[in-house]
Amino acid sequence: MKKLSKDDYAALREGAIVIEADHFGDKVLLLADGTYLKLFRVKRLFSAARFYPYSKRFVKNVGTLIEKGIPTVTVLELYKVPSIHRTAVHYYPLTGKTLRKLSQGIDLIIASKLGKFFRELHDKGIYFRSLHLGNIVVTQENRLGLIDVADMKVYREPLSDELRLRNFQHIARYKEDSSQLQRHFSSFIRGYTGKDEASDFANNIESMLTSPP
Repeated sequence: MKKLSKDDYAALREGAIVIEADHFGDKVLLLADGTYLKLFRVKRLFSAARFYPYSKRFVKNVGTLIEKGIPTVTVLELYKVPSIHRTAVHYYPLTGKTLRKLSQGIDLIIASKLGKFFRELHDKGIYFRSLHLGNIVVTQENRLGLIDVADMKVYREPLSDELRLRNFQHIARYKEDSSQLQRHFSSFIRGYTGKDEASDFANNIESMLTSPP
């Protein structure tokens, strides 16, 4: 992890646009050169994140996704910024649009593609806790990829049905995203299961989307 001085951080941040922030400060910056800086803080005094910060998890998860053939961001540098009590990841973005920003919303084709993408993630043992349409990008090559990947767990084997359903609960918490998937649920679930007929598994997912936890 490279240490960034107060002056170096100020120079890197000059001309940046704040993309995301909270009452603790900046969280994501769009830098003047078109790259991004994602900032992480330790939320508690006694926390495992002090020894293995989320910035390192972010970088590790990016590497894992690349190894597994999932499009994601390109990491440039990992920083420690003592002057603001943060660590940070500097990266190139994944070029494209998030599914939340599609002007016409999700259509039948994207719904099917999204179902196949979820199946690919789960079959490859990827449990993405930040699963929502704002973190899924359709690239210029018409592929789907992931951003904001700090909160992710990777298993050696494909996910069990229990974990798959639990992962769907994350996206069900977002009303707008659930509505999008409900609109074209048949195409989405057909993409995920590869089958036309209904199943208990598909019914459980549809029930989550219509009655979120």
